[in-house]
This record gives sequence, structure tokens and C-alpha cells, in this order.
Amino acid sequence: MNPKCYCTGWPLVAALAASVLALPSLAAPLTLDEALRLAENNAPSLTAQAAKLQAASSAAIPAGELPDPKLLLGIQDYPIGGPDRWRLEQDGMTMQMVGVMQEVPNRDKRRARIEVAEAAVDRAAAEGRVERLNVRQATALAWISSYSVERKEVLFQDFYRENRLLADTVRAQIAGGRAQPADAVTPKQEAAQLAEQQDELIRLRAQARAALKRWIGPAANDQPVGSLPEWPIDTSGYSHKLQYHPALAAYAPMTREAQAKVREAESEKQSDWSWELDYQRRNRQFGDMVSVQFTFDLPLFPESRQNPKIAAKHAELNQLEAEREALVREHTQQLEDDLAEYERLNRAVYRSQDSLLPLAKEKVGMTMASYRAGKSDLAPVITARRELIEARLKQIDFEEQRALTSARLYFAYGDTNQ
Repeated sequence: MNPKCYCTGWPLVAALAASVLALPSLAAPLTLDEALRLAENNAPSLTAQAAKLQAASSAAIPAGELPDPKLLLGIQDYPIGGPDRWRLEQDGMTMQMVGVMQEVPNRDKRRARIEVAEAAVDRAAAEGRVERLNVRQATALAWISSYSVERKEVLFQDFYRENRLLADTVRAQIAGGRAQPADAVTPKQEAAQLAEQQDELIRLRAQARAALKRWIGPAANDQPVGSLPEWPIDTSGYSHKLQYHPALAAYAPMTREAQAKVREAESEKQSDWSWELDYQRRNRQFGDMVSVQFTFDLPLFPESRQNPKIAAKHAELNQLEAEREALVREHTQQLEDDLAEYERLNRAVYRSQDSLLPLAKEKVGMTMASYRAGKSDLAPVITARRELIEARLKQIDFEEQRALTSARLYFAYGDTNQ
């Protein structure tokens, strides 16, 4: 056995393994559906909302129950003066007492507390739906941005290849005496400008992946694959779905909760009561005793006690209704803005596909033909090529912005999985 095989073979195997693991093409694919699934399973905010719902559900169980009874222990009529002072069983009135007391809030108060607890459960569930919408929407927006950056990265490979072809053409023109030697510098300048644009692209990729990582964790480093989503946008029907937006729908249980708190405050005007049962042990010659008593609250001063509390709960209810109306107007404006923006971007995408890109490509071909024929210098070629590069990048920008706008609309008004 040749030991040299081990000396040269294992480093080679290790190098090959490291190079294979480092290949970006082997990164796991990340589709939009997979990103949404990971977000719903991993988002900490959804875990927090689930815990909040569980807490509200648990708190609702004892909401209408009576308070715990109280155990009473004591000594009554204990003498501290006279001939029987400091003695428990000499005076006939001295008693060792044990008893139980139960407080009973009035029926309206208990019913209002149950309504408050049930509304709090519904509110927690509604807030969970709102957070789920936010997580799904934010994940989709981050995935679209990350996917668009990767599309631009692919374009830059074409740009560099075309730049090398331009450099070959320029060298051929110089060799044939149809171009100036200084023209050889121009493709190098263009390559440097492309590298500068690509540096900006690297920054955008890092930002997009960081935004996506917030929702799905380390899987954000995987390669986004697939295509931009094409959700159906109902431009005429979304205004009718506005009231069902989760953020607005959450105000229904919030309003019920506030109304129940008003009724709970009003119930303070009614008397709570309690009962007490005591057993008193005395000296055997006197006999034991039993006592029963009832206690009632007397809400005799409502103007300075109960009424201000009721007014405060009414003000909170009015505040809630005003906030909902403000949110309705905000969402109405946002919906109209997004619909108008979507229509603009839709037209921009088709205009770029059907007109701007073909014209830019045609211009590059015409200027390059003139340059090769020696009928023009290199400057028009470079200008036309830059215009084509910007047109191709802008095409992706238009498609990205349209997808982002449609995502906001879809998850707010068209997602049937809410």
C-alpha cells in the first residue's frame, strides 16, 4: 500500500467536498408557498398570539364564578377586666368562634364579567388573525424582493458576457483601422460600472434576505425559486370586502368588550351582598351558639363613585368607535391608492415588454451595425447599451412593484386562508 496515496488523496477529497458544499446552486429551493408555510410555523409573533388566546380562554373560565369563601376564626367577648379577665371559659359571653363567609356579587355584575371575558377571547382570536395576515403579507413581500434581486443577478451575467463581446468587437475594429485605440478603454469602463451596480445589488440581496429571515429564520438563505405570484385582483369588488378586513373585523369583539365593561360599571349601582354562618363554642354550662348574618352594600353616593366610572367606560367605548371609523377611512384611502398603483404598474409592465425593451434592443443593434461598418463612433453604442441595461433592470423593477402591490391587496382582501 502506497502511503503517498493517503497524503495526496485525502486533501483532494476534502477540497472537492468543500467546493461542492460551497456551490450556491446546491442551496435548497425556497418557493413562496414554502416561505409562507415556514412563516406560519416559525414566526414568534404568531406564537405570542396563540399564547395570548390561550391566556384569555383560561381567564374566561372563572369569570362568572363567586369569590372564594372565607374561613373565620376568632374569640368573641373575651374579658380583659374584672375577676374573670384573661380567662376563656369563665365568662358566659366568651366564645371561641369558627365560621364561613361567602361574598355574592349581584347577578348583573357576574353576567357582565362573563361577557367581558368572552369578548376578550374573541378579541384575542381576532388579533391573532390580524397578526397572521401581517406575517403572511410581510413574508410574501420579503420573498418577492429577494426573488427579484436574484433575477437581476442573472441579468448581470448576461451583461458581462455582452461586455466581453463588445470588447472583442472593439479590438477587431481597432485592428482593422476603423476605430481609435482609445476605444479599447470604453468596454473596461462599462465593466467597472457594471461591477459598481452589482455591488449595490449585493447590498439589496442582503437586505432582502434579512427581511425574509425575520419571518422564516435561516431558510431565508436558500435560493428563491418559481415565479412572481399572479393573484387575481378584483379591482371592483375589494371595496365591498373592506369591512371584512381582519384589522377592522377585530373591532367587533373589542366593541362588545367595551360595552360589557359599561354594563359592569353600571352594575356597581346595585348592591352586592354576603352571608356568614358562625359557630360559637362557650363554657359547657352555658351551651354553644350559632349565628347567621347577611351584609349588603349601600351604593348611596353614585354621583361621586359609580357615575364617574360609568362615564369613563362610555368614553372608552366612544373612543373605540372613533378609532374604528378612522381606521376605515385609512384603509379606504390605502385601498384606492393600491388599486390605482396596481393599474399604473400593470400598464408599465406591458409598455416595457411591448415597446421600451424591443426599441432599446433595436437601437443597440442599429448602433452596433453602424459602428462595425465604420459609419459611427463608439459613443452611440455605449449610450444605447446603457439604455438597454436600464430598460431590462427597470422591467424587473416594474414587475416587482406590481407583485408587491398585488400582495398587499391579495392578503388584505383576497386571501381565502384568513
